Amino acid sequence: MNDPSLDKTKPLAAGATLAVLTSGGDAPGMNAALRTVTKIGLARGLRIWGVRHGYRGLLDGDGVELHHRDVDQIIRYGGTLLGSARELRFRTEEGRALAQRRIVEQGIDGVVVVGGDGSLTGARVLAGLQASDGARLRVVGVPASIDNDVGCSSLSIGVDTAMNTIVEAIDKIADTARAHERVFIVEVMGRDCGYLAMVSGIASSADVVLYRERGLSHDELLAQVESAARRAYADGSGKRMVLIVKAEGVSLPAEAIKRHLDARLRPDVPNVETRVTVLGHLVRGGAPTAMDRLVASRLANAAVLAAAEGYTDVMAAWRPPTGERSPWDPDVALFGLEEVLAETAAIRDGTSAVSRKRVALLQGVEAVLSL
Repeated sequence: MNDPSLDKTKPLAAGATLAVLTSGGDAPGMNAALRTVTKIGLARGLRIWGVRHGYRGLLDGDGVELHHRDVDQIIRYGGTLLGSARELRFRTEEGRALAQRRIVEQGIDGVVVVGGDGSLTGARVLAGLQASDGARLRVVGVPASIDNDVGCSSLSIGVDTAMNTIVEAIDKIADTARAHERVFIVEVMGRDCGYLAMVSGIASSADVVLYRERGLSHDELLAQVESAARRAYADGSGKRMVLIVKAEGVSLPAEAIKRHLDARLRPDVPNVETRVTVLGHLVRGGAPTAMDRLVASRLANAAVLAAAEGYTDVMAAWRPPTGERSPWDPDVALFGLEEVLAETAAIRDGTSAVSRKRVALLQGVEAVLSL
């Protein structure tokens, strides 16, 4: 690559130690990334140090050297072989000083950080530290978040598996909803990002999709779901169920929506009942899909090669709308972590062009399919 905006230091020498950690919420496909970091790193003549439990393990000196046999079969499993944890100490000056000592003690020359916005924020801090060889620590991030809220990357590790898990669950819920003429409100994860609700709503033929980015008031949201339910159960419609997919980031509780519908519909449609299902952490689990295994492997490959060439304070992004593609993969580009985190914040607050395009796309689909 020849992008002067990206930070670079000395390439990693043969025998240098490349650490890898997974941090924040786990995502299916993290193990595929760990496998690739290990195998590609070893093939480049590097020593691979697996840090247990994210930044906590880094501060505690808790890690293990990884070899080919340690990662042979882990691509098939959800979760993360190394474990994950949130570590508040790393936000303090004392914690960062401790991290610097551990890096020198364990001979670490570079770190691949696999995780979401909090993990990548920590990666920026790491990029300001010194490697054991005296150069600047090489730090490369790999986006892993089922919420798909990491900036500059069109897809994060875990998103495809989570989306498929949601659609499979909704398909099962739909069976009982049709049998009993019920309104089902299904809440899915995503924090402040409504991506999972949007895509699963389309894929599961939802009648209404509620997501924070639309900017509707509570009264407007309630009017929307009530209108959809009344249309569905109007005389002669023949419809036997109503499906409402609600994003976690919508502040109106699912139970409040249920109470509103029960009170408003019961006088006119007495036989219809409303049920709420919160999928919660079910969405994080399960074997990763082929897509997540592929994306994780290719992002991790680029991350190792970037670190080996001395890049630091960067993230490997999957099929970004802009950015110079890496020489190692035509679908992967490197972005500075400062830009990544700024775009992540914009996605979270809805001001990003990406957020606006997602809303416009869903509204267009709603108009065509009459969601």
